[in-house]
Amino acid sequence: MLNYRKIRIMHKLAVYENKEGKEDIQLSKYYKTDYVRYQVLKSIICATVGYALILLLIFLYQSEYLVRNAVNLDYKTIGLYILGIYIIIITIYGFGSLIGYSLKYDASRKKLGRYYKLLNRLNKIYKEESPES
Repeated sequence: MLNYRKIRIMHKLAVYENKEGKEDIQLSKYYKTDYVRYQVLKSIICATVGYALILLLIFLYQSEYLVRNAVNLDYKTIGLYILGIYIIIITIYGFGSLIGYSLKYDASRKKLGRYYKLLNRLNKIYKEESPES
């Protein structure tokens, strides 16, 4: 005879595993601090590469002006301006990714908690059905 309670639980588990469960199970292999640090580092590297590309495009666009006025430019002010903007961008990306990935990790752990409760409930059903040995 079919146990509909068991079938419902197995269906919920299968749906979770096939959708967001893959990513949540991968996240469960990390400690929160390790996962968040790794993601913050990735976002800072991506922001740095993006900022460097934007600077390159600005340099290429303004190259004629830069070559004409190479002697008269105040390189210290330009460098401080570029560095200041870089620090602001990195700070924003760092804090944003720190908060975002912390929230993502916490939500993932909460979903995994429900997943493990369903697994335990399914395990109890199997133990109830099996004859005592």
